[in-house]
Amino acid sequence: MREIMMVTRENLINLVLAAMLLAVPFAANALGQPFYITLATRIAILALAATGLNLALGLGGLVSLGHAAFFGIGGYVAGILAAHAFSGDPLLFGLSGSKQMWVIWIVAVIVSGLVGLAIGAISLRTSGVYFIMITLAFAQMVYYFAISWPAYGGEDGLSLLVRNQFPGVNTMRPLTFFLICYVVLLLALSLFALIRASRFGTALQAARQNEVRVATVGIQPYRIRLTGFAISAAVTGLAGALFADLNRFVSPSMLSWHMSGELIVLIILGGTGRLSGPLAGAALYVVFEFALGGLTERWQFFLGLILLVVVLFARGGLLGLLAGKAKHG
Repeated sequence: MREIMMVTRENLINLVLAAMLLAVPFAANALGQPFYITLATRIAILALAATGLNLALGLGGLVSLGHAAFFGIGGYVAGILAAHAFSGDPLLFGLSGSKQMWVIWIVAVIVSGLVGLAIGAISLRTSGVYFIMITLAFAQMVYYFAISWPAYGGEDGLSLLVRNQFPGVNTMRPLTFFLICYVVLLLALSLFALIRASRFGTALQAARQNEVRVATVGIQPYRIRLTGFAISAAVTGLAGALFADLNRFVSPSMLSWHMSGELIVLIILGGTGRLSGPLAGAALYVVFEFALGGLTERWQFFLGLILLVVVLFARGGLLGLLAGKAKHG
């Protein structure tokens, strides 16, 4: 009975968080404050990226410092396809660019997923700190490749002249673009919930807890983790494509290891392995960035103090404080 009550309470909190994120842009639009719509959109996109990492970290226990690579790859896919669509210059094999978001999303998911598959195939042969360092090394390789790629801006980045298009709507309107990002976030959270409740998700969590026992029942932990890592990379890449459209700019900073660290911080703040943990963490992060960033350039010092308190006294993050201990291990 107690477990049922905790699950019900967590579901209620999930709904409240989703409703609050949806309500803010409509209130800001009614008050003529488009800046707050942009903040809400940023929260939705960062929550989407963290949801991708949460698949690997929260369910699989894979502490990756390389997810910025997938985030940045998604951003560069959006920027490069849009640049070629605008200029008319063909891509590889004579393929043309595209300004359609749905096309860009498909390409971003495929490219990020394939890169994640390649990186994971090598990184997952290690564990612990070695896994962390190898994922970091791969991300830095992609980062320095982007810096040394002058055709697409090098270290100066690549600008998108206009936001990419979505059929039937005006994506230049802040509220419309927020709703697109919000729906994508809900779909990603639904995917996370389905995976967590599936036999695959159970096997992924079991592999995190004890590889030997999983292997003894005929399940190969390496394949399970590799599949989870590739799905995680694909979702994070999709977030990167949306982030590029939000800012109408792509730069190597999206590939920096600092970005990977931010995603891990979001998950820890919200609650590792929790459905709405990335959303709660992203909201806290963006609110602190906005509220304290205007007061001091060292606002991350105070965020670090909060993170320290969470790690020491509230290891379940914000969702742990509000909903209690997670049912899913």
